[in-house]
Amino acid sequence: MTRGGSAATTVLDQLRPERTVFSVEFSPPRGDEDEQELWRSIRELEQLDPAFVSVTYGPAGSSRRRTLRTTSRIARETSLLPVAHLTGVGHSADELQQLIAAHGAEGVHNVLAIRGDPPGDPSAEWVPHPRGIRHADELVRLVRNSGDYTIGVAAFPYMHPSSPDVDEDTRRVVNKIRTGADFAISQVFLQADYFLRLRDRLALRGCHAPLFPGVMPITTPRVLDTFAQLSGVGVPDSIAERLDPLRQNPAAFRAEGLQLTTELCQQLITEGVPGIHFFTLNRTRAVREIIQNLGISRGVLASV
Repeated sequence: MTRGGSAATTVLDQLRPERTVFSVEFSPPRGDEDEQELWRSIRELEQLDPAFVSVTYGPAGSSRRRTLRTTSRIARETSLLPVAHLTGVGHSADELQQLIAAHGAEGVHNVLAIRGDPPGDPSAEWVPHPRGIRHADELVRLVRNSGDYTIGVAAFPYMHPSSPDVDEDTRRVVNKIRTGADFAISQVFLQADYFLRLRDRLALRGCHAPLFPGVMPITTPRVLDTFAQLSGVGVPDSIAERLDPLRQNPAAFRAEGLQLTTELCQQLITEGVPGIHFFTLNRTRAVREIIQNLGISRGVLASV
């Protein structure tokens, strides 16, 4: 069965009423060894039938060729539905249009449109390309005007670092949806309340597009520290109390980290999220274990 590249198949088509699906994120390979590892991971996850798989974009667009090659190969050679990341970093509007068209020509019609972070330092001042986009809603509009694409955008449970306050941050997400986006995926978080408050804020503004929580399995102290860097907030005390004493015991840290991640997913499923988006770091063992803990049937997570 080949599902991946069909223009008639979208992220929205993959949702299941009253059930929670799951999806995964990969990064394009940096070399031959990475590519072999990536494809082992893709084939392992394919057996569990995720709703879609997204492929990220490197800093300043450095991996755009590899992203296109990877998403195209997923569309051609697997039963998976690929979602390509697009970012405005380092690209003119003309270059972005060419890239959108290239994905469409390869049968990739689902994209995640994000402004992107400044290369080297996500917290640095954003400097747009002189002939490019300034905000993600401009990229959404560019994709929407380029053909039949299903568009996702990013949302931030802890606010985007450049947002002055929660209300303005929420307004920006709503604006991206109203400009033409079809769904949103959240940045990582460790406590469900932050995500649920984001969902409530969007709903109060009449925005009901599917919002997928982004979850990163906690497997090592390095992953936990990466979360703190990506989210812009510290590790919650309740989680640090469970994990910090285990930092010198890799097996115990991993087991407790996966238990914490499973508990987070269980709470999100109970709250009725449409899907859970796992950031894999191109390693699938932890994701497979969490999915099995939650209960899975043909790509759908069991209710708990």
